Amino acid sequence: MQEIKSPEIREVKIIRYIQPFREGGSLPGLVDADDGFSYVIKFRGAGQGKKALVAEFIGGELARFLGLRVPEMVYADLDEGFGRTEPDEEIQDLLKFSVGKNLGVSFLNGAITFDANVDDISAEEASKIVWLDALLMNVDRTVKNTNMLIWHKELWLIDHGAALYFHHNWDNWEESVEKPFVQIKDHVLLSKATEVDKIDSTYKSLFTRDNIREILNVIPDEWLVDEVRELTAEQVRDVYVEFIGRRAENSQVFVNQIQHAR
Repeated sequence: MQEIKSPEIREVKIIRYIQPFREGGSLPGLVDADDGFSYVIKFRGAGQGKKALVAEFIGGELARFLGLRVPEMVYADLDEGFGRTEPDEEIQDLLKFSVGKNLGVSFLNGAITFDANVDDISAEEASKIVWLDALLMNVDRTVKNTNMLIWHKELWLIDHGAALYFHHNWDNWEESVEKPFVQIKDHVLLSKATEVDKIDSTYKSLFTRDNIREILNVIPDEWLVDEVRELTAEQVRDVYVEFIGRRAENSQVFVNQIQHAR
């Protein structure tokens, strides 16, 4: 059985804030880091907070496990006082509340937004993406907002921050496990996902608790601790592992929904 190896995530330090991406609801920003590269940063102090970073990390690494293209993710440290000279008060506040470890995604310079009417994609790749988005309940891959880029003539997935939305209503997570995910009807690749049954039979058995935990183990404790419910980082990891593991075991529920929507 194929095994996920724990991702090796580099750490960088943010040295310059360049600009915000206003089209993103959580106000991600483009920055330069001390390794000489530019990154799009998901800030821990943004509206959805650290949960969006967790969803981004899990979604991106599981997509990579399926052989899909995802830009490199790094831990991006923001020093205290970094935003003091920022003239925009909203951004200044965002930076102030994001001191510490944030999530950076490599900036694909020159990439263009995927257009389903123009850009070609294989049935296998489309089916992998639709299957994974249904598994993780990712509501944000629509015609209006594809969260996919074409870079060097290849498809790259970005922004999984809206996935795993059960964690915003944490106490009822078990009820969400066997939900079919009806929002898949709005998925931009739904019509091209003709091999979902094949993808399901090939990959669902790989989404074991052990494989999922390899990804969760790398997520910083500080992103996971739930002070409100007095849950430790390890207890929160256990919930994510169990949720995704059970979703995979009961994949026929969301696969049937995909086929019905198609």
